[in-house]
Formats: sequence, C-alpha cells, structure tokens
Amino acid sequence: MKRNVGANIGIFDSGFGGLTVLRGIVKNLPQYNYIYLGDTARAPYGTRSRKIIYEFTKEAINFLFQKNCGLVILACNTVSSDALRKIQQEYLIKKNSRRKILGVLIPASEEAVKITKNKRVGVIATESTIQSGAFMREITKLDPKIKLFQKSCPLLVPIVEAGEQNSKAAEFILEDYLRPLKMSSVDTLILGCTHYGILENKIRKIMGKNISIISEEEIVPEKLKTYLKKHKEIERKLAKNRCIEFYSTDLTDKFQILGSKFFGKHIQVQKAVLK
Repeated sequence: MKRNVGANIGIFDSGFGGLTVLRGIVKNLPQYNYIYLGDTARAPYGTRSRKIIYEFTKEAINFLFQKNCGLVILACNTVSSDALRKIQQEYLIKKNSRRKILGVLIPASEEAVKITKNKRVGVIATESTIQSGAFMREITKLDPKIKLFQKSCPLLVPIVEAGEQNSKAAEFILEDYLRPLKMSSVDTLILGCTHYGILENKIRKIMGKNISIISEEEIVPEKLKTYLKKHKEIERKLAKNRCIEFYSTDLTDKFQILGSKFFGKHIQVQKAVLK
C-alpha cells in the first residue's frame, strides 16, 4: 500500500493538559498524523510575562515546523491569549510561511455565546489568560450583552502536573475558586485551561447539574473538523497514516505516567530541545 506523504498536525501545550485536547481530536479525526509537544521543563506558563510566553511559543513552533507540521494548534490558553495574534501577524509573515497556527480560546468563546441562556458566563483560567482580557474581548465581540465573570486559578495547574488532582486539597481549592462563580449565577462555565479537563467531573459536581461546562477536549475537535472541511487546500496536504509522536522538553517518568493517564492510553515520549 502506498504511504501517504504529507504534513503533520502539531499540538503544543506548556505541559500535560494539551494531551486531553489531543485525545479528543484523535478520537474524532484518527486518520491524520499528530506531533505533540509539551514544554514541561518550563511549565507552568500562567505566571510568565507576555514577552517570555511569546519567545517560548516561537521556539515550540520552530520545533514543530522542523517536524513537518503544516498546521499547529496551540492547546494552551495562556499561549492562545498572549502569543497567538502576534505569532500570526508577525512570526508567520517574517517566515514567509503558509502554514496555519490556530488557538483554542476562540472556539470555547463561540460555544459559550451559543449555549448561554441567561447571558452570564464564567471563566476559570490562569492568571496570565485572565489578565490578557482575551476571553472578555472575544465573547463581548460576539455578544456585547453577555456578562463575563472570571476567576484566575493559579494552584490548579501545579496540582494537576503533580498528579494530585484526586487529593482532598485539590477538592478544597476547587470549591474555593468556584464559589464566587456559583454566587454570580452563571449558567455556562468555560474551562479556560487545558489542564482543567482532568478536573471536569469534580467541577461539574461542585457547580451543579444546571451549569453547562465547556471543555476544550469536546469543543476543539469539532471546530477542527469544520475548519478542515472548509479549507480543503490544507486538508489535502495532511498525511493520513494514523501516526502519533509525543515530545517533552523534560523527559521524566512523570510525563510517561501522567501523560498516559491524560491521553487515555500508554504513550512513548521523546526528548525535545527547543531553541
């Protein structure tokens, strides 16, 4: 059988969280080739400056481009809010590249606007994502009548990265973070960080059954499917060998173990050097 030679789809995140997004994408679009990159050596990104986040993102994209990725998805909300626009408007033009780089923030915003009934939407995210104002900008652009309630959750990523998401401490911290959003009567909650997908069941339990939870693991695959149908010129260039490669900037047993849990099956991780 003739092997399909073409471009890969790259998925970049600061750590493990993007593996949940990749899991959802592979479930819905299993035919393509994927390269996953987690910058675990420098995670979390949520408290970094915008300048540093942009520089780290450029290095990650350089790596993925070298791995023949024709389409890159920035699965990290911090990167999507702080670096994506500059990457698209400056980096790609400077590189004279026709490759595409997409984020996860806009699909989540579009879904929130679509499903909210009382026009009161909550967002939990990293400090950097909240401070960027990206969710506020995108959601009010789509519907100025929506009232947005945001809460930065700086402890959640370290908890998830440490594999402590099932601890009593994690439950207590989650309840503390979510309390003001419950009191604000939001009917829709965006999980504005890929890591939070691991905590989704706990978040649903705390928020109650009447709250719609927007998880990027569910939203992004559908949006990507629609994007590829719309852009046939990109889809035709993608390799379809069902191959997946995993890279980490900090090759540890933790990535192998936790990464396998996040992805839902055993993974083999290779070392990535970014520059």
